[in-house]
Amino acid sequence: MQERSSVAELANSLRVELNRYSPGGKLPSSRELVERHRVSPVTVSRALAQLSAEGLVVTRPGAGSFRAPARPGAARAGDTSWQEVALSADAATEPVPRAVDSSAVLATLAVPPPGVIEFSGGYLHASLQPEQAMAAALARAGRRPGAWSRPPIDGLPELRAWFARDLGDTWTAADVLVTAGGQSALTTALRALAPPGAPVLVESPTYPGMLAIARAAGLRPVPVPVDRDGVRPELLAAAFRATGSRLFVCQPLFQNPTGAVLSPARRPEVLRIARDAGAFVVEDDFVRRLAHEDAGPLPAPLAADDHDGVVVHVCSLTKATSPSLRVGVLAARGPVLERLRAIHVVDCFFVPRPLQEAALELVGSPAWNRHLRFIARELRTRREALTTALLQELPELALPHVPSGGYHLWPRLPDGTDEQALASAALRAGVAVTPGRPYFCAEPPAGHLRLGYAAVAGVREIADGVRRLRTACDEVLS
Repeated sequence: MQERSSVAELANSLRVELNRYSPGGKLPSSRELVERHRVSPVTVSRALAQLSAEGLVVTRPGAGSFRAPARPGAARAGDTSWQEVALSADAATEPVPRAVDSSAVLATLAVPPPGVIEFSGGYLHASLQPEQAMAAALARAGRRPGAWSRPPIDGLPELRAWFARDLGDTWTAADVLVTAGGQSALTTALRALAPPGAPVLVESPTYPGMLAIARAAGLRPVPVPVDRDGVRPELLAAAFRATGSRLFVCQPLFQNPTGAVLSPARRPEVLRIARDAGAFVVEDDFVRRLAHEDAGPLPAPLAADDHDGVVVHVCSLTKATSPSLRVGVLAARGPVLERLRAIHVVDCFFVPRPLQEAALELVGSPAWNRHLRFIARELRTRREALTTALLQELPELALPHVPSGGYHLWPRLPDGTDEQALASAALRAGVAVTPGRPYFCAEPPAGHLRLGYAAVAGVREIADGVRRLRTACDEVLS
């Protein structure tokens, strides 16, 4: 982290200094920059490379670095108004409009302004990521024979076998496709399993990124309510009968956003209901590796109980490692696997081999299990800190369920609260939170916030964030 900030600071200083040079003028040597700015040669090299990528500097081997030639003036702005007609011309004949609101997805990916506490994040804070282990794995992967050659289309057999072991003894590498993360896997699954205009049953509330995928594919999300024991089977059966849907998407373990775990009694019911409807169940097992220290034994994936090819299983390494380690899988059995493979190949050919090799090196190292134990302990500590702070500082926010896995809480707001007004007030107070409305594909029964605790620096920042949220609540709820 220190090296990154030094590179950014030096690059900023050099951008200012460039104004003293004419186009083509030679910059000080790397040795002079090291001495003048008191940084390492590596920092100088990376800062110059950054300016070169921005087109501000030209580096010539053996000659040095020079200010880049002046850029030509900006071209005349074109008239793109014709696109409004082109993009909407077929809207009247589309069963479901393909215009997608990506704001909820972008909110989880956006980096808040400096000084704002990030309760809105969906990834591990840098201090929780296995950066050293990933760097070592990537270095080892780069030295593997054939590391930069084309991988098998379905993914490295050893990596597929590693994922298959989580699904039970009857699953093998032949049932698994490696994908570029969970989002890519979900996109492939929904496109493969339902035609445009078809209804797709989803948990309510559910992950906005999946709703965006469904709408982008022209599907019609139909909500099925969830309680603390997961999706309600009687309502799932009724939704299949009412809609004729052939697809249900769910998160049976630490569901996003409620944290619900599908109960042992409901698991066979969900599979039976889907099988009787001739439907597939897409199981998004997104946070199995983010179980907390006090979670106890975890239920097996739904796929482990499926013998008839009902379940299409999705999982990834991303949530437990880094947003940039985008390695996930699709697992399925029967003819559907060929359809999934065909769409996956057409969309992206294959996942880059160096990334797969690095993932294999990481999960095969002693550091992997140490990392999982570390985040299990840290996430429990952060969850308890946030829960305690909310109960003390914001008792008007109801917490009906505190999950022992995942990375967020789902407090219910007092009736009549304007979620968006509260989120805006929170941002003014210096804390970013996520309104609950985008998690519902129909009218929500109540207002909620999703408060994440994995993207913050630690328990002190959690306490500070809740105090700031108290300030926002005083402004909006009074």
